[in-house]
Amino acid sequence: MASMPGILTDWPWKPLGSFKYVVLLPWVVHSSYSVMVKDEKERDVSTFLILPFLLWRMLHNQIWITLSRYRTAKGNGRILDKGLEFEQVDREREWDDQILLNGLLYYLACYTLRGASHLPLWRTDGMVMAMLIHAGPVEFLYYWLHRALHHHFLYSRYHSHHHSSIVTEPITSVIHPFAEHISYFLLFSMPMLTLVFTNTASVGAMVLYVTYIDFMNNMGHSNFEVVPKWLFAIFPPLKYLIYTSSFHSLHHTQFRTNYSLFMPLYDYIYGTTDKASDTLHESALKREEETADVVHLTHLTTPESIYHIRLAFAYLASKPYTSKWYLNLMWPLTAWSMILTWIYGRTFIVEGNRFHKLKLQTWSIPKYTLQYFMQSQKVGINTMIEEAILDADRKGIKVLSLGLRNQEEELNIYGGLFVSRHPKLKVKVVDGSSLVVALVLNTIPKGTTQVLLRGKLTKVAYALVFSLCQQSIQVATLHEDDYVRLKKSIKGSETNLTFSKSSTQKIWLVGDELTEEEQLKAPKGTLFIPYTPFPPKKYRKDCFYHSTPAMLAPPSVQNIHSCEDWLARRVMSAWRIAGIVHSLEGWNEHECGHTMNDIDKVWHSTLQHGFQPLQVQEQVKELAQYY
Repeated sequence: MASMPGILTDWPWKPLGSFKYVVLLPWVVHSSYSVMVKDEKERDVSTFLILPFLLWRMLHNQIWITLSRYRTAKGNGRILDKGLEFEQVDREREWDDQILLNGLLYYLACYTLRGASHLPLWRTDGMVMAMLIHAGPVEFLYYWLHRALHHHFLYSRYHSHHHSSIVTEPITSVIHPFAEHISYFLLFSMPMLTLVFTNTASVGAMVLYVTYIDFMNNMGHSNFEVVPKWLFAIFPPLKYLIYTSSFHSLHHTQFRTNYSLFMPLYDYIYGTTDKASDTLHESALKREEETADVVHLTHLTTPESIYHIRLAFAYLASKPYTSKWYLNLMWPLTAWSMILTWIYGRTFIVEGNRFHKLKLQTWSIPKYTLQYFMQSQKVGINTMIEEAILDADRKGIKVLSLGLRNQEEELNIYGGLFVSRHPKLKVKVVDGSSLVVALVLNTIPKGTTQVLLRGKLTKVAYALVFSLCQQSIQVATLHEDDYVRLKKSIKGSETNLTFSKSSTQKIWLVGDELTEEEQLKAPKGTLFIPYTPFPPKKYRKDCFYHSTPAMLAPPSVQNIHSCEDWLARRVMSAWRIAGIVHSLEGWNEHECGHTMNDIDKVWHSTLQHGFQPLQVQEQVKELAQYY
């Protein structure tokens, strides 16, 4: 929102929310009906193609979003190091509004202007005319319109909304108030209207011209440099005809320079070119891929989770992962993405963050949770994890933490398999078990005298039971075989371990294999505390489900603008935090296999570095009062 919003700031369909696309429905239905019903001579294929064209524009923008986020995470060619925040993602959520507006105006033109419908597929003279009009009047008028928008009166009411984003993403290019977009459409429609009025319009010319605008807009607002220096060396005049990402980035950091649309010519003519333009262009091109200090290795969860990662749909990634009904309609794209990840078969970078001087990255294995349960997939998954560890070792990365199911006992002995295979590893492999245990122990409300543990018995589960029994807290199990196995592991404190067929405990520590039937046995007001990365399915509305082991990241962690799976904003899983703390403390040993760091030492170090446990006490009190 602008600092002093002017008239026509909001889009007219804002009250419709996610249903805003219904404004296109009458036009789409009519154009489709005409193509299907009318005879060949009367069919207007060009009007029918407006909808596919709008979909292409959305896909084109999304490709740039994914490319930009991938390149900025890697670091090569990156222009600004300042991170993005959730506030910017929320502000830029409605980037498709301008496509919707253009679609309405395209349909309106086709049905009202003579020469705007029944267009041929191609006319060369029309394409040449559009290029000339853009290079002349459009670029010139835009330059002066842009300078006018930087006058205090218009800037405070309209253009400051766009400049709220210092570090730009491709979609930043179209984040403007409604009134400002009207002025841009009038400007960019000049070549198209000229073609219509001179009867030289064609489908190809219209599509190519608008695609060119989208391409240049997206490129200019990507926070990485893509235009090579040799291009200007071969043909020097090009520097006046084509701008670069770094050229426009300076406009967002300096505000009073580099006003041009896509051609810097007018900045040079009127003396508004930033003196650092060439220097920044060269320095951005020289930037190589960044080497992280800490890497968190995760994997995809459900097929739809591909849309929730940072590289995909920005707004979905900024929210905790939940299943969305409309994603089911995208099953062809989902299936294609699964095939693509299957073929690609390599770990890819998802995110890059900074914590003080520490450079953090998140890598993802292109495998889904379901595949971790398939015996035929385990060798391939372990190979990918091993290759990621060796790659991190070659790059000089200090710590690699294993997240989600990348560190299970049946898969690779909690990561210990790789350390035994490669005893000379310099990168420290961390499974995060000690911090998970510490976090779960500190989540249990003070004064608790008994808990029930139900779930798959893992390294964390054994450590939890041992610690609780030593604190004289009674631990009950629902299954006799779990009781027998646990009793063998805690000799000396087994008096606090019980096998009980009843389930009167109000605190349940839960992991994988917790069933619906078992949850239904819990008394009202029970607090379920997971000790695994995956949350239990919620069958009880009269109970409280705590988050999976996670903590709130300190404000000094930069560039957090996507959620980690189902966790809330700026919340990190304990497995991810464990790797960060391991590096900050300079611990020179692995924490994987059956080894575990000192729980109290890890907990106090984590708190000292600013990570905060998620508050549960107030919520438990409210629940207790309700019952």
